Amino acid sequence: MTELPPYWLRDNCPCAECRDPRNGQKLFQIDDLPEGLAVAGSTEADGHLEVLWSDGHRSRYPLEWLDRADEGDGRTERGKRLWTAADFAPGIPRARWEDYLADPAEQAAVLAAVRDSGFAVLRGVPAVERQVLRVAESFGYVRVTNYGELFDVRVEPDPNNLAFTSVAIAPHTDNPYRDPVPTLQLLHCLENSATGGDSGLVDGFKAAAILREEAPDAFEVLTRTPVPFVFRDRRTELRADRPLIGVDPRGRIREVRFNNRSIGTVRADDPKDLDAFYAAYRRFAAITLRPELQLTFRLGPGDCLVFDNTRLMHARTAFQQDGHRHLQGCYADLDSLNSTLAVLHRRAAALDAIAALFAGEGAGEYLGEEVTMAEHMLQAAAAAEAAGAPEHLVAAALLHDIGHFHGALHGRDLMEGQDNRHSDSGADWLARWFGPEVTEPVRLHVAAKRYLCAVEPGYREQLSEASEYTLSVQGGPMDERQAAAFAELPGARDAVAVRRWDEQAKVAGAPTPGFEHYRPLLAALMR
Repeated sequence: MTELPPYWLRDNCPCAECRDPRNGQKLFQIDDLPEGLAVAGSTEADGHLEVLWSDGHRSRYPLEWLDRADEGDGRTERGKRLWTAADFAPGIPRARWEDYLADPAEQAAVLAAVRDSGFAVLRGVPAVERQVLRVAESFGYVRVTNYGELFDVRVEPDPNNLAFTSVAIAPHTDNPYRDPVPTLQLLHCLENSATGGDSGLVDGFKAAAILREEAPDAFEVLTRTPVPFVFRDRRTELRADRPLIGVDPRGRIREVRFNNRSIGTVRADDPKDLDAFYAAYRRFAAITLRPELQLTFRLGPGDCLVFDNTRLMHARTAFQQDGHRHLQGCYADLDSLNSTLAVLHRRAAALDAIAALFAGEGAGEYLGEEVTMAEHMLQAAAAAEAAGAPEHLVAAALLHDIGHFHGALHGRDLMEGQDNRHSDSGADWLARWFGPEVTEPVRLHVAAKRYLCAVEPGYREQLSEASEYTLSVQGGPMDERQAAAFAELPGARDAVAVRRWDEQAKVAGAPTPGFEHYRPLLAALMR
Protein backbone atom coordinates (compact mmCIF):
# COMPACT_ATOMS: atom_id res chain seq x y z
CA MET A 1 0.00 0.00 0.00
CA THR A 2 2.89 2.37 0.67
CA GLU A 3 3.61 2.67 -3.06
CA LEU A 4 0.58 4.96 -3.25
CA PRO A 5 1.52 8.59 -4.04
CA PRO A 6 2.33 10.21 -0.69
CA TYR A 7 0.53 13.51 -1.33
CA TRP A 8 -2.61 11.66 -2.46
CA LEU A 9 -2.49 9.47 0.63
CA ARG A 10 -1.89 12.36 3.02
CA ASP A 11 -4.49 14.56 1.31
CA ASN A 12 -7.03 11.86 2.14
CA CYS A 13 -6.07 11.41 5.79
CA PRO A 14 -9.36 10.93 7.70
CA CYS A 15 -8.13 11.94 11.18
CA ALA A 16 -9.74 14.74 13.19
CA GLU A 17 -6.66 16.95 12.75
CA CYS A 18 -7.09 16.83 8.98
CA ARG A 19 -10.87 16.75 8.62
CA ASP A 20 -13.72 18.23 10.61
CA PRO A 21 -15.38 15.16 12.17
CA ARG A 22 -18.83 16.79 11.86
CA ASN A 23 -18.81 17.38 8.10
CA GLY A 24 -15.68 15.69 6.72
CA GLN A 25 -14.28 18.90 5.23
CA LYS A 26 -10.52 19.32 5.08
CA LEU A 27 -8.85 21.55 7.66
CA PHE A 28 -5.68 22.22 5.68
CA GLN A 29 -4.60 23.53 2.28
CA ILE A 30 -2.61 21.29 -0.03
CA ASP A 31 0.36 23.67 0.09
CA ASP A 32 0.42 23.35 3.89
CA LEU A 33 1.97 19.92 3.46
CA PRO A 34 5.78 19.97 3.57
CA GLU A 35 8.03 19.55 0.56
CA GLY A 36 9.46 16.08 0.21
CA LEU A 37 6.68 14.47 2.22
CA ALA A 38 7.34 10.74 2.56
CA VAL A 39 6.11 7.68 4.44
CA ALA A 40 8.44 7.03 7.36
CA GLY A 41 6.79 3.74 8.29
CA SER A 42 3.58 1.75 7.88
CA THR A 43 1.82 -1.30 9.29
CA GLU A 44 -1.42 -3.15 8.53
CA ALA A 45 -3.58 -4.09 11.50
CA ASP A 46 -7.27 -4.65 12.22
CA GLY A 47 -8.26 -3.95 8.62
CA HIS A 48 -6.42 -0.63 8.52
CA LEU A 49 -3.21 0.80 7.08
CA GLU A 50 -1.42 2.86 9.73
CA VAL A 51 1.10 5.36 8.35
CA LEU A 52 3.78 7.40 10.11
CA TRP A 53 4.76 10.41 8.02
CA SER A 54 8.15 12.06 7.69
CA ASP A 55 6.78 15.18 9.45
CA GLY A 56 5.60 13.11 12.43
CA HIS A 57 1.90 13.01 11.54
CA ARG A 58 0.06 9.68 11.85
CA SER A 59 -2.78 8.50 9.60
CA ARG A 60 -5.04 5.47 9.68
CA TYR A 61 -6.87 4.30 6.54
CA PRO A 62 -9.44 1.47 6.18
CA LEU A 63 -8.05 -1.09 3.74
CA GLU A 64 -11.49 -1.43 2.17
CA TRP A 65 -11.45 2.28 1.36
CA LEU A 66 -7.97 2.06 -0.18
CA ASP A 67 -9.10 -0.77 -2.47
CA ARG A 68 -12.28 0.97 -3.57
CA ALA A 69 -12.57 1.72 -7.28
CA ASP A 70 -13.44 5.17 -8.58
CA GLU A 71 -17.23 5.35 -8.63
CA GLY A 72 -17.50 8.78 -10.28
CA ASP A 73 -20.51 11.03 -9.76
CA GLY A 74 -22.99 8.61 -11.31
CA ARG A 75 -23.82 10.87 -14.23
CA THR A 76 -22.10 8.94 -17.06
CA GLU A 77 -23.07 5.76 -18.88
CA ARG A 78 -20.98 3.79 -16.41
CA GLY A 79 -23.32 2.02 -14.03
CA LYS A 80 -26.43 3.03 -15.97
CA ARG A 81 -28.91 0.51 -17.29
CA LEU A 82 -28.94 1.20 -21.03
CA TRP A 83 -32.17 -0.11 -22.47
CA THR A 84 -34.37 -0.84 -25.44
CA ALA A 85 -38.16 -0.90 -25.37
CA ALA A 86 -38.26 -4.70 -25.04
CA ASP A 87 -36.50 -4.47 -21.68
CA PHE A 88 -39.72 -3.05 -20.23
CA ALA A 89 -42.05 -5.70 -21.60
CA PRO A 90 -42.83 -6.77 -17.99
CA GLY A 91 -43.68 -3.17 -17.11
CA ILE A 92 -42.13 0.24 -16.65
CA PRO A 93 -40.69 1.44 -13.31
CA ARG A 94 -43.65 2.70 -11.32
CA ALA A 95 -45.03 3.13 -7.81
CA ARG A 96 -48.13 4.43 -6.09
CA TRP A 97 -47.77 8.00 -4.85
CA GLU A 98 -49.01 7.18 -1.33
CA ASP A 99 -46.55 4.27 -1.06
CA TYR A 100 -43.72 6.49 -2.29
CA LEU A 101 -44.53 9.06 0.40
CA ALA A 102 -44.98 6.57 3.22
CA ASP A 103 -42.14 4.11 2.64
CA PRO A 104 -38.51 5.28 2.37
CA ALA A 105 -37.61 2.01 0.61
CA GLU A 106 -40.28 2.67 -2.04
CA GLN A 107 -39.04 6.23 -2.51
CA ALA A 108 -35.47 4.97 -2.86
CA ALA A 109 -36.59 2.43 -5.47
CA VAL A 110 -38.30 5.14 -7.54
CA LEU A 111 -35.36 7.52 -7.37
CA ALA A 112 -32.93 4.69 -8.17
CA ALA A 113 -34.99 3.86 -11.28
CA VAL A 114 -34.64 7.47 -12.44
CA ARG A 115 -30.91 7.38 -11.75
CA ASP A 116 -30.26 3.98 -13.35
CA SER A 117 -32.87 3.64 -16.11
CA GLY A 118 -33.57 7.34 -16.55
CA PHE A 119 -37.25 7.42 -15.59
CA ALA A 120 -40.10 6.27 -13.38
CA VAL A 121 -43.84 6.89 -13.20
CA LEU A 122 -45.73 7.72 -10.02
CA ARG A 123 -49.34 6.61 -10.13
CA GLY A 124 -52.20 8.15 -8.17
CA VAL A 125 -50.72 11.62 -7.78
CA PRO A 126 -53.80 13.81 -7.17
CA ALA A 127 -54.91 15.17 -10.53
CA VAL A 128 -55.05 18.77 -9.36
CA GLU A 129 -53.10 21.73 -10.60
CA ARG A 130 -49.64 22.46 -9.17
CA GLN A 131 -49.32 18.96 -7.72
CA VAL A 132 -46.31 18.37 -9.97
CA LEU A 133 -44.43 20.85 -7.79
CA ARG A 134 -45.09 18.67 -4.74
CA VAL A 135 -43.58 15.71 -6.56
CA ALA A 136 -40.41 17.66 -7.38
CA GLU A 137 -40.18 18.97 -3.82
CA SER A 138 -40.38 15.41 -2.46
CA PHE A 139 -36.76 14.87 -3.54
CA GLY A 140 -35.34 18.26 -4.44
CA TYR A 141 -36.06 21.75 -5.69
CA VAL A 142 -38.05 23.14 -8.59
CA ARG A 143 -35.90 24.72 -11.31
CA VAL A 144 -37.59 27.95 -12.42
CA THR A 145 -37.15 28.85 -16.10
CA ASN A 146 -38.60 31.36 -18.54
CA TYR A 147 -41.67 29.09 -18.59
CA GLY A 148 -42.14 29.77 -14.86
CA GLU A 149 -42.04 27.35 -11.96
CA LEU A 150 -44.38 25.10 -13.91
CA PHE A 151 -45.81 24.98 -17.41
CA ASP A 152 -49.00 23.66 -18.99
CA VAL A 153 -48.70 21.22 -21.88
CA ARG A 154 -51.92 21.73 -23.79
CA VAL A 155 -53.07 23.37 -26.98
CA GLU A 156 -52.51 27.13 -26.73
CA PRO A 157 -53.94 29.74 -29.13
CA ASP A 158 -50.57 31.50 -29.61
CA PRO A 159 -47.90 28.93 -28.73
CA ASN A 160 -44.26 29.92 -28.35
CA ASN A 161 -43.29 26.23 -28.59
CA LEU A 162 -44.60 23.35 -30.70
CA ALA A 163 -45.11 21.39 -27.49
CA PHE A 164 -48.17 23.58 -26.92
CA THR A 165 -49.90 22.33 -30.07
CA SER A 166 -51.48 18.99 -31.03
CA VAL A 167 -48.81 17.97 -33.57
CA ALA A 168 -46.54 14.96 -33.08
CA ILE A 169 -43.27 15.73 -31.34
CA ALA A 170 -40.21 13.66 -32.29
CA PRO A 171 -37.78 12.38 -29.64
CA HIS A 172 -35.91 15.29 -28.11
CA THR A 173 -34.41 16.69 -24.93
CA ASP A 174 -35.77 19.89 -23.42
CA ASN A 175 -34.08 23.26 -23.04
CA PRO A 176 -30.82 22.41 -24.85
CA TYR A 177 -30.36 26.17 -25.31
CA ARG A 178 -30.01 26.66 -21.56
CA ASP A 179 -26.74 26.68 -19.61
CA PRO A 180 -26.93 24.67 -17.46
CA VAL A 181 -29.70 22.57 -18.92
CA PRO A 182 -32.43 21.41 -16.49
CA THR A 183 -31.37 17.86 -15.77
CA LEU A 184 -34.76 16.48 -14.70
CA GLN A 185 -38.22 16.94 -16.14
CA LEU A 186 -41.57 16.02 -14.60
CA LEU A 187 -44.85 15.70 -16.49
CA HIS A 188 -48.06 15.21 -14.51
CA CYS A 189 -51.20 14.19 -16.37
CA LEU A 190 -54.35 16.03 -15.31
CA GLU A 191 -56.52 14.92 -18.24
CA ASN A 192 -55.99 12.80 -21.35
CA SER A 193 -59.28 12.06 -23.10
CA ALA A 194 -58.16 12.99 -26.63
CA THR A 195 -57.49 10.39 -29.32
CA GLY A 196 -53.71 10.02 -29.57
CA GLY A 197 -51.24 11.92 -27.44
CA ASP A 198 -49.32 8.88 -26.20
CA SER A 199 -45.96 9.49 -24.56
CA GLY A 200 -42.66 8.06 -25.73
CA LEU A 201 -39.13 7.74 -24.40
CA VAL A 202 -35.82 6.85 -26.05
CA ASP A 203 -32.64 6.08 -24.12
CA GLY A 204 -30.27 8.65 -25.60
CA PHE A 205 -27.26 6.99 -23.99
CA LYS A 206 -28.21 3.71 -25.67
CA ALA A 207 -28.64 5.46 -29.02
CA ALA A 208 -25.26 7.15 -28.61
CA ALA A 209 -23.64 3.85 -27.62
CA ILE A 210 -25.07 2.22 -30.77
CA LEU A 211 -23.68 5.07 -32.86
CA ARG A 212 -20.26 4.61 -31.23
CA GLU A 213 -20.35 0.89 -32.02
CA GLU A 214 -21.64 1.20 -35.58
CA ALA A 215 -19.90 4.40 -36.67
CA PRO A 216 -17.14 5.44 -34.24
CA ASP A 217 -16.01 8.30 -36.49
CA ALA A 218 -19.53 9.76 -36.52
CA PHE A 219 -19.71 9.41 -32.75
CA GLU A 220 -16.45 11.30 -32.39
CA VAL A 221 -17.70 14.10 -34.67
CA LEU A 222 -20.82 14.57 -32.55
CA THR A 223 -18.78 14.75 -29.33
CA ARG A 224 -16.51 17.54 -30.58
CA THR A 225 -18.73 19.71 -32.81
CA PRO A 226 -20.36 22.60 -30.92
CA VAL A 227 -23.99 23.04 -31.92
CA PRO A 228 -25.77 26.35 -31.33
CA PHE A 229 -29.08 25.68 -29.59
CA VAL A 230 -31.28 28.78 -29.64
CA PHE A 231 -34.65 29.84 -28.22
CA ARG A 232 -36.32 33.19 -28.79
CA ASP A 233 -39.68 34.69 -27.98
CA ARG A 234 -40.86 38.19 -27.13
CA ARG A 235 -39.29 38.15 -23.68
CA THR A 236 -36.49 35.61 -23.92
CA GLU A 237 -33.34 34.95 -25.93
CA LEU A 238 -31.26 31.93 -24.96
CA ARG A 239 -28.29 30.22 -26.58
CA ALA A 240 -25.91 27.45 -25.58
CA ASP A 241 -23.24 25.95 -27.84
CA ARG A 242 -22.82 22.29 -26.94
CA PRO A 243 -22.17 19.02 -28.77
CA LEU A 244 -25.05 16.64 -29.38
CA ILE A 245 -23.22 14.01 -27.35
CA GLY A 246 -21.28 15.15 -24.29
CA VAL A 247 -18.56 12.93 -22.83
CA ASP A 248 -16.45 13.13 -19.69
CA PRO A 249 -12.62 13.39 -19.79
CA ARG A 250 -12.44 9.59 -20.02
CA GLY A 251 -14.68 9.48 -23.08
CA ARG A 252 -17.77 8.12 -21.30
CA ILE A 253 -21.17 9.37 -22.46
CA ARG A 254 -22.41 11.96 -19.96
CA GLU A 255 -25.06 14.00 -21.75
CA VAL A 256 -27.24 14.06 -24.85
CA ARG A 257 -28.68 17.30 -26.20
CA PHE A 258 -30.96 16.61 -29.10
CA ASN A 259 -33.68 18.96 -30.24
CA ASN A 260 -34.17 19.51 -33.97
CA ARG A 261 -36.52 22.44 -33.34
CA SER A 262 -33.88 24.40 -31.44
CA ILE A 263 -30.72 23.87 -33.49
CA GLY A 264 -29.43 27.11 -34.95
CA THR A 265 -26.95 27.49 -37.80
CA VAL A 266 -23.91 25.27 -37.37
CA ARG A 267 -20.80 26.90 -38.82
CA ALA A 268 -17.27 25.68 -39.47
CA ASP A 269 -14.13 26.98 -41.14
CA ASP A 270 -13.94 23.94 -43.40
CA PRO A 271 -17.05 22.85 -45.35
CA LYS A 272 -15.86 19.27 -45.01
CA ASP A 273 -16.45 19.55 -41.29
CA LEU A 274 -20.05 20.52 -41.98
CA ASP A 275 -20.46 17.54 -44.29
CA ALA A 276 -19.08 15.25 -41.58
CA PHE A 277 -21.34 16.78 -38.94
CA TYR A 278 -24.52 16.44 -40.99
CA ALA A 279 -23.72 12.87 -41.97
CA ALA A 280 -23.20 12.00 -38.29
CA TYR A 281 -26.23 14.02 -37.19
CA ARG A 282 -28.51 12.26 -39.67
CA ARG A 283 -27.18 8.86 -38.68
CA PHE A 284 -27.72 9.55 -34.98
CA ALA A 285 -31.24 10.88 -35.66
CA ALA A 286 -32.08 7.72 -37.59
CA ILE A 287 -30.93 5.56 -34.68
CA THR A 288 -33.20 7.43 -32.25
CA LEU A 289 -36.17 6.60 -34.50
CA ARG A 290 -35.54 2.88 -34.59
CA PRO A 291 -38.71 1.16 -33.36
CA GLU A 292 -36.80 -1.08 -30.96
CA LEU A 293 -35.54 1.99 -29.08
CA GLN A 294 -38.91 3.73 -28.74
CA LEU A 295 -40.83 2.97 -25.56
CA THR A 296 -44.42 4.16 -25.90
CA PHE A 297 -47.05 4.32 -23.16
CA ARG A 298 -50.05 6.41 -22.24
CA LEU A 299 -50.22 8.69 -19.24
CA GLY A 300 -53.58 8.77 -17.52
CA PRO A 301 -54.91 11.27 -14.99
CA GLY A 302 -52.79 11.11 -11.85
CA ASP A 303 -49.71 9.70 -13.58
CA CYS A 304 -46.49 11.70 -13.11
CA LEU A 305 -43.49 10.88 -15.29
CA VAL A 306 -40.08 11.80 -13.85
CA PHE A 307 -37.14 11.48 -16.24
CA ASP A 308 -33.52 12.41 -16.83
CA ASN A 309 -33.47 15.23 -19.37
CA THR A 310 -29.74 14.86 -20.00
CA ARG A 311 -30.17 11.25 -21.08
CA LEU A 312 -33.68 10.39 -22.23
CA MET A 313 -35.39 11.85 -25.25
CA HIS A 314 -39.12 12.20 -24.87
CA ALA A 315 -41.73 12.26 -27.59
CA ARG A 316 -45.47 12.49 -28.18
CA THR A 317 -47.80 11.20 -30.84
CA ALA A 318 -50.17 13.66 -32.50
CA PHE A 319 -53.61 13.90 -30.98
CA GLN A 320 -57.02 14.97 -32.15
CA GLN A 321 -58.92 17.72 -30.46
CA ASP A 322 -61.89 15.45 -29.83
CA GLY A 323 -61.12 15.48 -26.14
CA HIS A 324 -58.82 17.25 -23.72
CA ARG A 325 -55.14 16.61 -23.05
CA HIS A 326 -53.61 18.60 -20.22
CA LEU A 327 -50.29 17.91 -18.56
CA GLN A 328 -48.46 20.15 -16.12
CA GLY A 329 -44.70 20.01 -16.05
CA CYS A 330 -41.76 21.41 -14.18
CA TYR A 331 -38.01 21.05 -14.10
CA ALA A 332 -35.70 19.94 -11.32
CA ASP A 333 -32.12 18.74 -11.08
CA LEU A 334 -30.40 15.41 -10.78
CA ASP A 335 -28.02 16.52 -8.06
CA SER A 336 -30.92 16.92 -5.63
CA LEU A 337 -32.40 13.56 -6.62
CA ASN A 338 -29.03 11.84 -6.26
CA SER A 339 -28.50 13.56 -2.92
CA THR A 340 -31.88 12.42 -1.60
CA LEU A 341 -31.22 8.89 -2.84
CA ALA A 342 -27.77 8.81 -1.21
CA VAL A 343 -29.25 10.01 2.09
CA LEU A 344 -31.98 7.36 1.89
CA HIS A 345 -29.34 4.69 1.32
CA ARG A 346 -27.22 6.09 4.15
CA ARG A 347 -30.20 6.02 6.49
CA ALA A 348 -31.10 2.50 5.42
CA ALA A 349 -27.54 1.36 6.13
CA ALA A 350 -27.68 3.01 9.57
CA LEU A 351 -31.02 1.40 10.35
CA ASP A 352 -29.65 -1.95 9.20
CA ALA A 353 -26.74 -1.49 11.61
CA ILE A 354 -29.10 -0.66 14.49
CA ALA A 355 -31.36 -3.59 13.58
CA ALA A 356 -28.32 -5.88 13.62
CA LEU A 357 -27.53 -4.73 17.17
CA PHE A 358 -31.05 -5.59 18.31
CA ALA A 359 -30.87 -9.00 16.65
CA GLY A 360 -27.29 -9.74 17.70
CA GLU A 361 -25.89 -8.28 20.91
CA GLY A 362 -29.39 -7.23 21.90
CA ALA A 363 -30.32 -10.86 22.40
CA GLY A 364 -27.91 -11.01 25.34
CA GLU A 365 -28.67 -10.45 28.99
CA TYR A 366 -29.60 -7.02 30.24
CA LEU A 367 -27.65 -6.10 33.36
CA GLY A 368 -29.00 -8.95 35.47
CA GLU A 369 -32.65 -8.27 34.60
CA GLU A 370 -35.13 -10.94 33.46
CA VAL A 371 -35.27 -9.49 29.92
CA THR A 372 -32.70 -9.20 27.16
CA MET A 373 -31.33 -5.82 26.17
CA ALA A 374 -33.43 -5.84 23.00
CA GLU A 375 -36.58 -6.79 24.92
CA HIS A 376 -35.91 -4.00 27.39
CA MET A 377 -35.52 -1.33 24.72
CA LEU A 378 -38.53 -2.56 22.75
CA GLN A 379 -40.65 -2.55 25.91
CA ALA A 380 -39.57 1.01 26.67
CA ALA A 381 -40.57 2.11 23.15
CA ALA A 382 -43.91 0.31 23.45
CA ALA A 383 -44.57 2.07 26.74
CA ALA A 384 -43.78 5.44 25.18
CA GLU A 385 -46.03 4.67 22.22
CA ALA A 386 -48.86 3.55 24.49
CA ALA A 387 -48.54 6.82 26.40
CA GLY A 388 -49.06 8.79 23.18
CA ALA A 389 -45.54 10.21 23.30
CA PRO A 390 -44.27 12.21 20.31
CA GLU A 391 -42.21 10.27 17.79
CA HIS A 392 -38.84 11.63 18.92
CA LEU A 393 -39.48 10.32 22.45
CA VAL A 394 -40.59 6.92 21.18
CA ALA A 395 -37.27 6.80 19.31
CA ALA A 396 -35.32 7.90 22.38
CA ALA A 397 -37.03 5.24 24.47
CA LEU A 398 -36.23 2.61 21.85
CA LEU A 399 -32.57 3.60 21.59
CA HIS A 400 -31.81 4.78 25.12
CA ASP A 401 -29.47 1.89 25.97
CA ILE A 402 -27.75 1.61 22.59
CA GLY A 403 -24.56 2.84 24.29
CA HIS A 404 -24.17 -0.53 25.99
CA PHE A 405 -23.12 -1.84 22.58
CA HIS A 406 -20.54 0.87 21.88
CA GLY A 407 -17.45 2.36 23.39
CA ALA A 408 -14.47 0.94 25.22
CA LEU A 409 -16.64 -0.50 28.00
CA HIS A 410 -19.58 -2.87 27.61
CA GLY A 411 -22.72 -3.11 29.72
CA ARG A 412 -21.20 -5.99 31.67
CA ASP A 413 -18.46 -3.61 32.89
CA LEU A 414 -21.16 -1.50 34.48
CA MET A 415 -22.37 -4.54 36.42
CA GLU A 416 -18.80 -5.13 37.56
CA GLY A 417 -18.65 -1.70 39.17
CA GLN A 418 -17.14 0.40 36.37
CA ASP A 419 -19.36 3.09 34.85
CA ASN A 420 -19.39 2.66 31.07
CA ARG A 421 -21.06 6.06 30.57
CA HIS A 422 -23.38 4.39 28.07
CA SER A 423 -25.76 7.33 27.93
CA ASP A 424 -23.01 9.58 26.56
CA SER A 425 -21.50 7.04 24.18
CA GLY A 426 -24.94 6.08 22.90
CA ALA A 427 -25.95 9.69 22.32
CA ASP A 428 -22.66 10.45 20.56
CA TRP A 429 -23.06 7.41 18.29
CA LEU A 430 -26.66 8.26 17.45
CA ALA A 431 -25.78 11.91 16.73
CA ARG A 432 -24.46 10.85 13.33
CA TRP A 433 -28.08 10.35 12.25
CA PHE A 434 -30.42 11.94 14.77
CA GLY A 435 -30.86 15.43 16.12
CA PRO A 436 -30.78 16.52 19.77
CA GLU A 437 -34.50 15.86 20.22
CA VAL A 438 -33.57 12.15 20.13
CA THR A 439 -29.98 12.14 21.39
CA GLU A 440 -30.33 14.38 24.44
CA PRO A 441 -32.98 12.29 26.25
CA VAL A 442 -30.65 9.35 25.59
CA ARG A 443 -27.69 11.30 26.97
CA LEU A 444 -29.58 12.39 30.07
CA HIS A 445 -31.58 9.27 30.93
CA VAL A 446 -29.03 8.07 33.51
CA ALA A 447 -28.88 11.52 35.08
CA ALA A 448 -32.69 11.48 35.11
CA LYS A 449 -32.65 8.38 37.33
CA ARG A 450 -30.30 10.10 39.76
CA TYR A 451 -32.54 13.19 39.63
CA LEU A 452 -35.78 11.30 40.29
CA CYS A 453 -34.20 9.45 43.22
CA ALA A 454 -33.37 12.85 44.73
CA VAL A 455 -36.63 14.73 44.18
CA GLU A 456 -39.45 12.19 44.02
CA PRO A 457 -40.33 10.36 47.23
CA GLY A 458 -40.84 6.67 46.67
CA TYR A 459 -39.20 6.55 43.25
CA ARG A 460 -36.06 4.82 44.44
CA GLU A 461 -38.04 2.08 46.13
CA GLN A 462 -39.46 1.14 42.70
CA LEU A 463 -36.04 0.42 41.21
CA SER A 464 -35.13 -3.15 40.41
CA GLU A 465 -32.21 -4.71 42.24
CA ALA A 466 -29.97 -4.30 39.19
CA SER A 467 -31.04 -0.68 38.68
CA GLU A 468 -30.34 0.06 42.34
CA TYR A 469 -26.87 -1.39 41.93
CA THR A 470 -26.08 0.62 38.77
CA LEU A 471 -27.36 3.76 40.52
CA SER A 472 -24.53 3.47 43.01
CA VAL A 473 -21.96 2.94 40.23
CA GLN A 474 -23.30 5.94 38.30
CA GLY A 475 -22.98 8.39 41.20
CA GLY A 476 -26.05 7.81 43.37
CA PRO A 477 -28.90 10.29 43.88
CA MET A 478 -28.14 13.92 43.01
CA ASP A 479 -27.66 16.46 45.74
CA GLU A 480 -29.90 19.52 45.87
CA ARG A 481 -27.59 21.66 43.73
CA GLN A 482 -27.17 18.97 41.07
CA ALA A 483 -30.90 18.35 40.92
CA ALA A 484 -31.63 22.05 40.45
CA ALA A 485 -29.04 22.26 37.66
CA PHE A 486 -30.44 19.17 35.95
CA ALA A 487 -34.00 20.53 36.01
CA GLU A 488 -32.83 23.58 34.04
CA LEU A 489 -31.37 21.54 31.17
CA PRO A 490 -33.34 21.82 27.87
CA GLY A 491 -33.84 18.06 27.56
CA ALA A 492 -34.52 17.30 31.23
CA ARG A 493 -38.28 16.86 30.92
CA ASP A 494 -37.92 14.43 28.00
CA ALA A 495 -35.14 12.53 29.77
CA VAL A 496 -37.38 12.04 32.82
CA ALA A 497 -40.12 10.63 30.58
CA VAL A 498 -37.67 8.20 28.97
CA ARG A 499 -36.43 7.21 32.40
CA ARG A 500 -39.90 6.27 33.58
CA TRP A 501 -40.46 4.09 30.52
CA ASP A 502 -37.02 2.59 31.11
CA GLU A 503 -38.04 1.43 34.59
CA GLN A 504 -41.29 -0.07 33.27
CA ALA A 505 -39.50 -2.08 30.57
CA LYS A 506 -38.29 -5.09 32.55
CA VAL A 507 -41.20 -7.53 32.34
CA ALA A 508 -40.25 -11.01 31.22
CA GLY A 509 -42.30 -12.19 28.25
CA ALA A 510 -44.19 -8.94 27.72
CA PRO A 511 -45.39 -8.76 24.09
CA THR A 512 -44.04 -5.84 22.06
CA PRO A 513 -43.74 -4.89 18.39
CA GLY A 514 -40.40 -5.85 16.81
CA PHE A 515 -37.72 -3.44 15.65
CA GLU A 516 -39.16 -3.27 12.11
CA HIS A 517 -42.31 -1.68 13.54
CA TYR A 518 -40.24 1.35 14.52
CA ARG A 519 -38.10 1.52 11.40
CA PRO A 520 -40.32 4.01 9.49
CA LEU A 521 -40.51 6.22 12.58
CA LEU A 522 -36.72 6.23 12.91
CA ALA A 523 -36.26 6.87 9.20
CA ALA A 524 -38.53 9.92 9.37
CA LEU A 525 -36.49 11.36 12.25
CA MET A 526 -33.06 10.81 10.73
CA ARG A 527 -31.06 13.77 9.49
